[in-house]
Formats: sequence, structure tokens, C-alpha cells
Amino acid sequence: MQETNTLKARVEKVLRDSILEWKSSDSNLKIRIEYSRDERFGDYSTPFLMENKETLGPPLDNSKQIIPILERSELFEKVDFTMPGFINFKISKKTLNSYLFQIAEKDIFPELTKPLKIIFEFVSANPTGPLNIVSARAAAMGDIICNLLQKVGHKVHREFYVNDFGNQVFLLGVACLARLREALGETLTFQEEGDNTEISILLEKNILPSESYRGEYIKEISSALYSEPEKKKIIDELLQNKEYEKLSNQFSIWAVSFNLEKQKKDLAAFGVHFDEFFSERSLHEKGEVIEVLKYLKPYLKTEGEKISFLSTEFGDDKDRVVVREDGRPTYLLADICYHKTKVDRGFQKIINIWGPDHHGYITRLSGAMQALGLDKDSFQVLIAQQVNLLSKGEKLKMSKRLGQFQTMSDLIEFLGENYKDVGRYFFIARSLETPLDFDLDLAKEESEKNPVYYLQYAHARIQSIFREIGSKGKKEDFETLEYTEERRRLSVLIAKFPEEILDAAKLFEPHRLANYLKNLAKAFTQVYSAKENRLKDADSGTQSGLAFLLATTAICLSSGLEILGINAPERMERT
Repeated sequence: MQETNTLKARVEKVLRDSILEWKSSDSNLKIRIEYSRDERFGDYSTPFLMENKETLGPPLDNSKQIIPILERSELFEKVDFTMPGFINFKISKKTLNSYLFQIAEKDIFPELTKPLKIIFEFVSANPTGPLNIVSARAAAMGDIICNLLQKVGHKVHREFYVNDFGNQVFLLGVACLARLREALGETLTFQEEGDNTEISILLEKNILPSESYRGEYIKEISSALYSEPEKKKIIDELLQNKEYEKLSNQFSIWAVSFNLEKQKKDLAAFGVHFDEFFSERSLHEKGEVIEVLKYLKPYLKTEGEKISFLSTEFGDDKDRVVVREDGRPTYLLADICYHKTKVDRGFQKIINIWGPDHHGYITRLSGAMQALGLDKDSFQVLIAQQVNLLSKGEKLKMSKRLGQFQTMSDLIEFLGENYKDVGRYFFIARSLETPLDFDLDLAKEESEKNPVYYLQYAHARIQSIFREIGSKGKKEDFETLEYTEERRRLSVLIAKFPEEILDAAKLFEPHRLANYLKNLAKAFTQVYSAKENRLKDADSGTQSGLAFLLATTAICLSSGLEILGINAPERMERT
């Protein structure tokens, strides 16, 4: 199925063709197709006459001219007008049937006319500890958006950028060393806020810096690393020689590797897999970070030893330092270098998911990409807003540095057997830029109040019906099946499935698919609950026609759940 063959696209084409027949041109007119807010008015509507009244004149008068042209199309059963300027379309049964027949053949997913080679970077959590809940949301969102993009024909490369270089990584090593020395019998004290004692003195006295990591997980890391014979030998030698800074650097490398492996396991358990884990350290070791300056030369300003990128030329509120006065590159320069590799690797579209604290960072990096020659629209950042975990209606507190936080692995353990299905769905239930309240109690509930259970039970119930009647129906019998209100509503939703996939992919909004699947399951329930739709009591033709309708419903449910990374069970017990 091509993009232009989705139902919404066909409605738009008929409207455009009708406008051309009526006015000879539509070049300066606003044309927008949307779903009707009330199904009584039709399946689709357009505010075309209202939005163009300054150009065309009174909507009511114009409706009398264009509606007769629209009514000639076999696409519509009915076309009418409502004030203040909407044209409403009700799709014909013949057209709806044709979409159900395509879906029955699993010709479901629209394909874009110009697919792109996309690199999608998401999660990219600092490897200084376990993945937290915001990272879990980014993981679910990123993975499902990638699934959507692939379903419509894009080539997608999933990437995790490992921030394994810099001061925070060094402080992780310092914390691991301090906790190990404590375990070996040395006294550990904590630096007071505002104390400016040099790091070398803090290391000598085994004082944990105030900005370092204090969570219990640090003890686990240092203990695990010390238990490895080869590492223990190196640690003991450096401890004996009191080479604390060197040992802190070594610990930081080991700890990053240790944490990253745990992060990979959590992600895999959540059904999230990356094509590449790209190391920031590798860029510094190859000298590529400083080298990228030569590509930015026309947009650089030098003040002594300090070098700034002229990001104000791209809409930033001030120019940004990329090389400090002591010659060290800033994180921004490393990030510019990393993103240049994405262009160099041949990707046509760069998409990132970042946390809410990175919103102000977008303009400066976007400007740098434009300075490197990338088209502005080829770089896009999605912001993952905060997640509030709710238990008994109250928010749980999180603090990564102090170790008082709920990790992704904690959530997986809490949710139990269905952790992947429930977790992925709940994390994408609202748009990414909207803060999310994750109701732990509802997520654990095995009833129709839980949307995941509701969707899975709908699919399983349809499969049980097929087992009962021994058939999935025939399209010939569906063609002659009389449309009741419930049957038609379900048919319309099924026919809309391809465009729902396309819209969710274009807008990076998996919640659109989640909402669609809920509406589809609800429409199935309404059909199944109606007395005239009891398949066991129906004559053979009606039974076969209804079975075909349910079979296409099941295809949409299972295909949609597959994109969400959620299991579509064949059997379930109702609770």
C-alpha cells in the first residue's frame, strides 16, 4: 500500500480534484483533512470552506457548488455541509470493504515515496549508574518510533552514545576507589558543600568529593571489580604505591564498562536493542574532537586561548565556548564532533531523544550542524519529559547522585511477568513532550482497567471465537453482510489503520497508535456484545461475514501491538 492510497490521502485527493474542477486552481488555498469529532457527521471532515472564506467567500454558498462535484466520487456514501464551514465525508461501504480486503491479505503498511536513511539516537544515559525511569521512557519511545519509521519504509540505525569521557566519569572512578578503600578498612569521610580542597588532597585522605556519587550501587561496582583477579592485582599495586589519581582513572574505565553491560541487559529485557554503542572516549583518543574545529573555522571566535562557536548567528542567545582557556575542549565540541560522524556515515536525517534538561542545548547544536553544511530540517531533537511514579496516588522521589531513585531494573522487577508489555505501553501512553504519571498500581492490575490487559484480551477473545466456530470467515460473505452501526464503526477503524501508522511515524507519536488500538478494541467489544452479532447463533453466511470482520480486527491488533513491542496472546483468562 502506497502512502497516497491511505483513506485520508484519497479523501484529500478527491477534494483537490473537485476544487480544480470548480475553481481551476487550488495553489493558494488551505486544504486540511481531519477526523470528524462526532461520527454522526461522517468519518472525515475538512474546514476548507471556513479557512478560505476570505478568498472564496461565504462557506454556505460555496458548499452548494462543490458538494455536487464531490458526490460524484464512489469514495463517498454521503457528503454534507455544517456551519461554520465544514464539509463532512461518509465513506462508502464498497471503499471500506476494499481496505478490509487489503488488510486481510496483510497489505497493511503504507510506504513513503522518499524513504530516508535515518540515525536515531536515544537513551544515551550517562554510564555512571543504572538506567533510571526517564531513560526507560526514552528507551520505549525511541524503540517504538524506530519500529514505526521502519514500517513505513525508512532505513533506521539505532544508536546509543556512551558519554565515557570527562569529569563525571572521573568522579565515578573516584567514588569506586573511595568505597573500595572503605571496604578494605580505611576511614571514608564526605566533603562538605563549598569546600574547595583540591582533588589530589581529597584522594590522599579518602574524602569523597561532594559532587561525586554516593549511592549504594557504587559499593556493588567496586566490590565486583575487585573480585576479578586481574583487576585486583592492578588495584593492589596502585594502592600500595598510593597512585590514587591513576587508579581513579582506571576505575572510571572499568566502572563505565560494568555499568554499560548492566544497562544493556536492562534494555534487552525491555525489548530494546541498539545497532551501535558509540564511545565518546574514542573520539578524544583519535584526536577528532579538536580536529573538528577546522570545519567550523568561519564560525569561530578566538579570545586568547579560549575559542567560541558563533552560535548567535543561528538563533542562540549567546556564543558558546568550545575550547577552554586551558586548551581543553568543552562537551559541546565533543558533541559537535560526534554529530559530524553521523553526517560522515551517510545518514540523511539525524533524530535524537534528549532529557528535559537539554532543551536549551538544541539551538547551539543545530547551529553547529548547519555550520557543517547540514540542512536545518535534517536535524531534529525530541525532548522526553519527566516521569512521575505514582503509588497509592502519591509521587515517589528520585535522586540519582544520592542513590535515592527508582531504576529501570527496579521497575522491571516490580511489574513482574508482564513487565515488558505493561512498561512499554504505559511509557508511550502520552506524547513524549508531556510529563507522564506512571500509575504503578494500575500497571499491576490484571483487569480491563489496565489498557494493556484490555488490548491483549480483545485479541485473545477473537482467537477463542475462531476456535469455537472453526473458521475465520470469507470475504465474499463479508461483502453481503449488512452494516449495523457497530459493524460499520469497526470497519471504519480497520480501514484507518494504515494512515494511523503513517501519522504516528511522521509525527513521532506512538501514543496515537496506542489510542487507536484502544478504540479498535472498544469497537470490537461493542460488536461482540450486540445480540445480533452472536456468531454461534447466526446463519452460516452471517457467521462467516462476522468472522471475517473479526479476523481483520485481529490483524490490526496484532500488527499494532507488534510495533509497540507488546505480545498479542492467543489465549488469556479473564479476571
